[in-house]
Amino acid sequence: MSTQDGLPPLRDIIRDLGLTARKSLGQNFLLDFNLTRRIARAAEPLEGATIVEVGPGPGGLTRALLMEGASRVIAIEKDERCLPALADIAAAYPGRLEIVAGDARAVDFGALDVRNPARIVANLPYSVGTPLLIGWLKTEPWPPWFDRLVLMFQREVALRIVAKPGSKDFGRLAVISQWRTDPRILLTLPAAAFTPRPKVDSSLVELVPKEAPQPACDVSALERVTAAAFGQRRKMLRSSLRQITPDTEELLQGLGIDPKRRAEELQIGDFCRIARALGG
Repeated sequence: MSTQDGLPPLRDIIRDLGLTARKSLGQNFLLDFNLTRRIARAAEPLEGATIVEVGPGPGGLTRALLMEGASRVIAIEKDERCLPALADIAAAYPGRLEIVAGDARAVDFGALDVRNPARIVANLPYSVGTPLLIGWLKTEPWPPWFDRLVLMFQREVALRIVAKPGSKDFGRLAVISQWRTDPRILLTLPAAAFTPRPKVDSSLVELVPKEAPQPACDVSALERVTAAAFGQRRKMLRSSLRQITPDTEELLQGLGIDPKRRAEELQIGDFCRIARALGG
């Protein structure tokens, strides 16, 4: 039995290769071809685009991206057990799939053979999703080499990305995500859609880079400010920011920000203004 692309069903491939999802790699396979094609379509237009995929595993989403018309896919996979399955996909789609064997956290994305338009589309391994996203959001120069990020996260991470000031989920991830991009949740998949079944649902998030994020500030300075402010989020800003500057009260008052406020009460622009005042 073969699927619409002439390759065996993913379940058969996983069985034949003796694959089991490794918790240490944060793996949860998405086997339903209808769902992977739905994710691929969420990243359209694919024709003429280079798609960078992280953690393809045995290639369910990879096949969907190619079937839906992606001109090129660069798949970055750390798990050597999955490479034969990806090689079979490359053979079925000559010249359209490039396989990079390695850990995405160590990959120089700027050195990849990426042709515009380019975007990152991935069912991210749970264990590395957030650090990878932050790395992409800190890309310099900005606007970045990708025109969009379409990424699957644990539902709780997705909610933190789109959280608004004043909510319990609002934090560092929301600030940097919403300062540099316009993020939105596209769809949510139940835990039962994945193998093995995780303990939580997952959500697909689209992040579209802003041409010129405002207010302007240095992204590293913004990261330092949000790390200090949300690292002690129950404390007033005059206390939580003291680890990066001794003159917190004077600095905040000069910006028109009440030093007694807490991090989750600030707007994203407030953090940018603090970062800029600190020399960023």
